[in-house]
Amino acid sequence: MLGVDAGRGPVVGLAPRRDALGIELIALAARHGLVTYEVLGHLIRVQARAGLADLTTADAHAEAADRLADRHELPLVRVFTDGYRALRLAATGHPERAEAAYREVDRLLDGPGMPGVRAGLLPLALLCLRLAGRPYGIRAALDPDADWGPYLPWIRPGLALVADGEEAAREALHGLPEPPADLVQEALWCVVAAVALAVGDRRALRRCQDGLRPAAGQLAGGGSGLVTAGPVDGWLAAIEKALP
Repeated sequence: MLGVDAGRGPVVGLAPRRDALGIELIALAARHGLVTYEVLGHLIRVQARAGLADLTTADAHAEAADRLADRHELPLVRVFTDGYRALRLAATGHPERAEAAYREVDRLLDGPGMPGVRAGLLPLALLCLRLAGRPYGIRAALDPDADWGPYLPWIRPGLALVADGEEAAREALHGLPEPPADLVQEALWCVVAAVALAVGDRRALRRCQDGLRPAAGQLAGGGSGLVTAGPVDGWLAAIEKALP
């Protein structure tokens, strides 16, 4: 699973609920001197507030997590806070700096024993960075040679589009399972939507619309604290425009 989750089941649109869990966890952990859980609470709030596009509050919790990590020698915390700061650059219109920051996070992940976080993260983060604000840009944004790790099933329609054309992409879209119920579910719906927009596949677009609608007003993938495909509302507007 990517990042830090606060429960199981679908997470699209659940940033407010996760934020409330983070608040409760911080208070309880601080009261009982449970430092690692207090850090976890701050990281959950970083994710949740990023998902809600409240970057000011997310900044404050990233800084609080870093202070605790420095004081109690928890070096892996920096992976998540640096990942959030890369997301922040992406969300605030600094694509070149965001790409450099993501590559640094990938370097930090090379070795600390978190293969479940690292696998496929860099190519997914860069794809989302390039798609943000450009819902019809899948052909230019996709790197066909990247190692997509666990995200490959939801990248395949785009790979089919680039390699074999629109009919192959439609076939891949129609056999596609829903993205897993984790913290990048919204971002993967956006990737699928980008392919569906490129080929004009209404059935796939309606699936993406249903998948994304609960997160209206939020940043797609922002709840991961690591990647974002931009505002969900922009994707919903593009989908609605393409549908009759």
